[in-house]
Amino acid sequence: MTYKIAVLPGDGTGPEMVREGIKALEAAGTRQGFKMEFYPYDLGGERYLRTGETLPESVLEEFKACDAIYLGAIGHPGVKPGILERGILLKLRAALDQYINLRPVKLYPGVYTPIKDKGPADIDFVVVRENTEGLYAGVGGFLKKDTPDEVAVQESVNTRKGVERCLRYSFEYCRRRNKDKKLTLCGKTNVLTYAFDLWERAFHQVGEADYPEIERDYVHADALCMWMVKNPEWFDVIVTDNMFGDIITDLGAMVQGGMGIAAGGNINPEGVSMFEPIGGSSPKYTGKNVINPLAAISAGAMLLETLGEEKAAAAIEEAVLRVCRDHVKSMQAGQMGHTTSEVGDLVARYI
Repeated sequence: MTYKIAVLPGDGTGPEMVREGIKALEAAGTRQGFKMEFYPYDLGGERYLRTGETLPESVLEEFKACDAIYLGAIGHPGVKPGILERGILLKLRAALDQYINLRPVKLYPGVYTPIKDKGPADIDFVVVRENTEGLYAGVGGFLKKDTPDEVAVQESVNTRKGVERCLRYSFEYCRRRNKDKKLTLCGKTNVLTYAFDLWERAFHQVGEADYPEIERDYVHADALCMWMVKNPEWFDVIVTDNMFGDIITDLGAMVQGGMGIAAGGNINPEGVSMFEPIGGSSPKYTGKNVINPLAAISAGAMLLETLGEEKAAAAIEEAVLRVCRDHVKSMQAGQMGHTTSEVGDLVARYI
């Protein structure tokens, strides 16, 4: 089997992280007997500054013929915030219908968490974020802009189709995960009464009809932030909308030890998915060989799992666990006790 992978090294330290991730992917492929062909694409801040392009339609069409997309990081200090994010990331998610953002929150042995008296047995849950609707749909606008009477409106778009397919993915994931078999809906039914009335009704209707063995739980988003810190062991799989998902997954990254170990996937279960470390491009560390590549490497494991290569994905995760436990002193850039390339070499060796 040969997989065709589009690679977007991106900005800042993205190329350094992707380089180490590819080492791990190739090692896992060799171990399990499949090949991966990597096709690099020059997308990001430098290209935008040079040409004014973000994501050409011709490139988007090429992505549709790939098995997956592997992303380093998007973000350039010379480009106004929002241009690259909307022009590349959000455009990709919408055009490829990557309607699931999947974020495992797992603490590995040897990794420091700021949560007192909690360890790997307590911090092991997954957040499923709806990825194409909500406030990120871009519906809204200005009235009387730059005047004293200015009005800005941003609307949260939630469709029954979009909500239900996200919920069904979450129930199925919870069933496959086979841990506590508990799915928690995170929302704000006491204030966002229209949007989360839809979410809550669909949540119980789908659960009762098709997933009776999965325990259903509801938590307000603000309360969830408290419980993720106080009692992370309460959670198995959490499902939520686009905005709340964006917020709680960053909290999840800190709970599991920092951005250096946090990986995510933008998934179309029937199409082309994209995988990335969830941290930014960290331009101040560019070229210094000190950035932590473990999040990018873990994103590679998620890529393989989504392609159906579960054994290869498990081999990468086990290697990351060993490196965290036995070698890396800190998840922070420049404090690992190893260079970026050395960490990648260790992971590949253990695979």
